[in-house]
Amino acid sequence: MDVATLRTQLKNAHPAPLYLVLGTQQVLLDQARAAFLALVPEAERVMNVGSYDLEETDLATALDDAQSAPFFGERRLVLLNKPAFLTGNGSRGKVKQDPELLLNYLKAPQPSTVLVILAPYEKLDGRKAVVKALKKQAVQVSAAPLSEQDARRLIQARVQQAGFHFGSGALDELVRRTNADYGLMMAHLPQLQLLAYQSKEIDSASVQGLVAQSLDENVFDLVTAVLQRHQEQALGLYRELLAAQQQPLQINAVLVSQFRLLLQVKILAARGLSQATLAKQLKVHPYRVKLAAQTVQRFTLPALSQAYLGLVRIEKALKTTNRTPELLFQLFLLQYSQKVS
Repeated sequence: MDVATLRTQLKNAHPAPLYLVLGTQQVLLDQARAAFLALVPEAERVMNVGSYDLEETDLATALDDAQSAPFFGERRLVLLNKPAFLTGNGSRGKVKQDPELLLNYLKAPQPSTVLVILAPYEKLDGRKAVVKALKKQAVQVSAAPLSEQDARRLIQARVQQAGFHFGSGALDELVRRTNADYGLMMAHLPQLQLLAYQSKEIDSASVQGLVAQSLDENVFDLVTAVLQRHQEQALGLYRELLAAQQQPLQINAVLVSQFRLLLQVKILAARGLSQATLAKQLKVHPYRVKLAAQTVQRFTLPALSQAYLGLVRIEKALKTTNRTPELLFQLFLLQYSQKVS
């Protein structure tokens, strides 16, 4: 289930004895944690809520707490954070954990305890017996990065619940400037709502003024200008990045990364892979794959390859020559335009 469903269930039904919250979207992990904390009255939390970092604390200590009866309350809540021993990279952390302890607890969970495992990872190691048992018995909650569609839906709902609404194009602008990252969008909502306190309308101008474009987003505009052979526009965007104190090597590295993604999407999409599959295989956000797929439709594989190789040469030149970054980029634009003409 997702975190929104979890919140609804915890409000309307008796909680299960065991939950597994798995995923790398920190804002969703935080929302899940808050939903579980709401199960215990604030006055009882000091005595009936335990939170343990399993990279720092022995599992035995945490499970001893879970086995304890609640102190003058209905239930005890125990949160197990960062269970790296459940992943394929279980060596992380100062403490070596014994998975058998958790396996034994799973055989007879304490009925008055809600045990929550908060795992900020993409996946667990399904080969491990403890992981198999955990997935079989626990209620599983996803904290994986949201798709663009789901992020839009949740942000829209959150804004409406607060008594605000998005003006024309404002939500689109927020999605574009955050690369559809739900965590980033959530982080900017308080500022946007504060600015729209009187009108209750979050407009595009407010988003543009408060939400800075990431380097990736600025570079994406630059990539488009390069591919369209708009030399003056491309050089102007490059100068703006330099004026914003972006390092030439960093700018070039992001450019190389963007063109590498375009090449990968162009090649793999031609083999019939869906955008969702591409995002999973390339391990990039689905929104970036969506933009890349829209871009590569307009350009040939040779054109993308020429740009990529030209940028790789710039990286070498930045490290080995005394030419200015701006001159190197200008020469790249000239050479690229000539080759694809």
